[in-house]
Amino acid sequence: MPIDASVVLGKGVAIFHESLVNLYGCRIGDDTKIGAFVEIQKDAAVGRRCKISSHTFICEGVTIEDEVFVGHGVMFVNDRYPRATNPDGSLQTQEDWSVLTTRVCRGASIGSNATILPNLTIGEGALVGAGAVVTRDVPAFAVVAGVPARVIGSTRRL
Repeated sequence: MPIDASVVLGKGVAIFHESLVNLYGCRIGDDTKIGAFVEIQKDAAVGRRCKISSHTFICEGVTIEDEVFVGHGVMFVNDRYPRATNPDGSLQTQEDWSVLTTRVCRGASIGSNATILPNLTIGEGALVGAGAVVTRDVPAFAVVAGVPARVIGSTRRL
C-alpha cells in the first residue's frame, strides 16, 4: 500500500508504518499523525495537528479541519445510494455518480468505529461517540451517540 507521489504532506507529518497505508491525491496538514491501515483517497484533505487512528477510511470529498481526532476504524461515506451497475447492467464508472462531501470542523473528535454518512458537517469541538452512525449535521460542541446518532450532551462542560 503506497504513499503516492500525488500526496501533499505538510511539515512534521508522522506516518508510523508507511508501508501499511494507502494515500493518494490527498493533502495532509503539518504535524498530523496517521496510523497503520489508513486509506485517504484523492481530493480528501486532513488539516494540521490531527490524529488519524488505524484502520480508518477517509474517502474522496471529505475535508477534516485542524486539530481533529479520528478514532480507530472510522468510516466515511461519499455516496448515499451506491450501486455496482447501471440499470442496463453495465459497471458504473465515476461518470455515473457524484461525490457527496463531508466536513469535520476544527477540534472535533470522532470515536472508534463511527460511520459518517455523506453531505453533512460535524461542528467545531463536537464529539461523536464510538460506534455512532452520523446521519445528519452535528452542531458545534455537541456530543452525539447511537444509531442513528442523537445529541446527548455538550463538550462545553468537558
